[in-house]
Amino acid sequence: VQLQASGGGLVQTGDSLRLSCAASQRTSSRFVVAWFRQAPGKEREFVGVLNWSTSRTYYADSVKGRFTISGDNAKNTVYLQMNSLKPEDSAVYYCAASSSIITSSYYNGEMYSYWGQGTQVTVSS
Repeated sequence: VQLQASGGGLVQTGDSLRLSCAASQRTSSRFVVAWFRQAPGKEREFVGVLNWSTSRTYYADSVKGRFTISGDNAKNTVYLQMNSLKPEDSAVYYCAASSSIITSSYYNGEMYSYWGQGTQVTVSS
């Protein structure tokens, strides 16, 4: 599975942005697709995840209530809708997928086999 992340850009505090993660093949029904981010000098951070088979989503506390993950089966694409953006949300955002991962490991990037190339999000103050 190849993943292509897109949609990043430069926005101002309080703005919204939608990132897309397009898969090269059908990932719904058996894959978990997550978003991670990494800011300069910081460790990679879990943002949120969509479990296609259950349609459930989970989010990091830092983005809960502001970010929403959704999926489009027909397009093999997962979206990350980011609202009320803050400067601390600035990072390179990556999507990742796994076909075999347990819920308690969703936050762990090491458990994902497939990664997109990343898209830069910069939020100016």
